Amino acid sequence: MQLFYSEHITPQNNTYTFPKDESKHIVRVLRKKEGDVLHITDGKGNLFTTQITLASNYNCTVVILKTQTFLKHDYYLHIAIAPTKNNDRLEWFLEKATEIGIDEITPIICDHSERKKIKHERLAKIVQSAMKQSLQYHLPKLNEAISLKEFINQTRYGNLYIAHCEDGKDKVAFRSKIQPQQKQTVLIGPEGDFSLSEIKTALQKNYQPIGLGNTRLRTETAGIVACHTVALLQ
Repeated sequence: MQLFYSEHITPQNNTYTFPKDESKHIVRVLRKKEGDVLHITDGKGNLFTTQITLASNYNCTVVILKTQTFLKHDYYLHIAIAPTKNNDRLEWFLEKATEIGIDEITPIICDHSERKKIKHERLAKIVQSAMKQSLQYHLPKLNEAISLKEFINQTRYGNLYIAHCEDGKDKVAFRSKIQPQQKQTVLIGPEGDFSLSEIKTALQKNYQPIGLGNTRLRTETAGIVACHTVALLQ
């Protein structure tokens, strides 16, 4: 099944018209024609089975034949991760985390961050593409980049964790802390790790120190390990 995405399609309307760029892609590139069936998700758990009624390069229109609603997985995972120096690595993380199962992602700017700015629109498209490719109907929320200080000062609920490389007797394996059907927020630092002051501040805000294995991981790898650990232990 080929899956399309639109945040504007709704169960309340029985027709939907794609914007010009996607209409052109559907009709000219994919060679879809009137009568063909398309599957569309709104990223909110709904899957629309539709049929093309107008195959135009400028406004491909479909009629909704059936709507199905799918429940989300029964946990909530929010990973706040520092953008990597090589932007391809952050994009890889977003793609794979979406495929595995993640609910929310926040890029965080830290003391040791080598990349301070990201292209939010490009990253959002990668998340959308990964959702469609993996045939999921819930689009992860991708937040704008903010500073770590601002992030940890915001009120958060559920279990709070910080994965860092510093030794400490209080740091435990992440897998031993996971409980099914819980809300988890995990902080993943930059290539140079969190600074000591950042770790101290996070601990004061009730973030629990965790380890993600016996080896030192790249930022994007640490994010994937955290994501997979939560998904696997549900």
